[in-house]
Amino acid sequence: MKKFWKTLGIIVLLIAVLLLVVPLLVPYFPPSDVQPRETFYSDDSNVVEINGIEIYYKESGDPNGPLILLLHGFGASTFSWHRVMEPLSAYGHVVAYDRPAFGLTERPMPEDWRGWEEDVYGEDANIAIVLGLMEHFEAEQAILIGNSAGGRVAMAAAVAFPERVSALVLVDSVGGEGSSRGLLGAILRSPQLRAIGPYFVRSIANTGEETIQRAWHDPSLITEEIIAGYKLPLQVENWDRALWEFTRASTRADLVSRFERLTMPVLVVSGDDDRIVPVETALKLAEQINSASLVIFENCGHVPHEECPQAFMNAIDAFFPSIP
Repeated sequence: MKKFWKTLGIIVLLIAVLLLVVPLLVPYFPPSDVQPRETFYSDDSNVVEINGIEIYYKESGDPNGPLILLLHGFGASTFSWHRVMEPLSAYGHVVAYDRPAFGLTERPMPEDWRGWEEDVYGEDANIAIVLGLMEHFEAEQAILIGNSAGGRVAMAAAVAFPERVSALVLVDSVGGEGSSRGLLGAILRSPQLRAIGPYFVRSIANTGEETIQRAWHDPSLITEEIIAGYKLPLQVENWDRALWEFTRASTRADLVSRFERLTMPVLVVSGDDDRIVPVETALKLAEQINSASLVIFENCGHVPHEECPQAFMNAIDAFFPSIP
């Protein structure tokens, strides 16, 4: 029996060594088709340094008008707003930007933090970028419009600095509840998973089109242009590493207990066939936020500003007159 336990102990020790050491020895090989992000800039591209990070953005409308910031969701980019930027510009200065880890914004890597904190991809850092953009555009206040995970950032910014947000539009947004990963978070933040994590997230390049199909109520409306727009950021250097760093940093504070700070006009909208963030989440948010009004789009999915832009703008047109 002693020999059995001794053998078992040696096996367990060897497995532990393999799990702890081998991942650290795995070299990083970038995907073969990636290029510098500057390669993909267009004539209407803009870049501004906010908190030491080069933020990519596009803009439309009157630069002297009210600032309207557009925050995209997970796996998306400024491209997500291309069908509504022009009509939104009737209400002010519209700025759609790529959040860190997405689109054509700089992707800071652990080996060159250059003074950044390691939560550069976390919620607090995202809030700081919202405020930094407001400072850059010399805006005392901004209207925040956020889709999906971008809606969560918009909510968090409005809760943290309600005096800086004149209105809030939550588009198929995730909820305001907090999340604590505990042991899972510790594992995700381990050096071992930092080394091999990028290889896990590369599966997005293969399954991304399926996710796009799920985001639409009517997938027949998805054009080759839309697919290309979503896939373009997957050709940018370090997209896989940055996405893993974003995953490592994705813990969320509870916002619901502070929703009483949201006294500005709030509009909650959702497609009735959202298969990514269920419409029940929007119904719950509208109940939790006292100042919120609610619009549900029929026969529409997770990205109504793309799939149902006219219905989306109708809701905006009805809501914006309520903004002081």
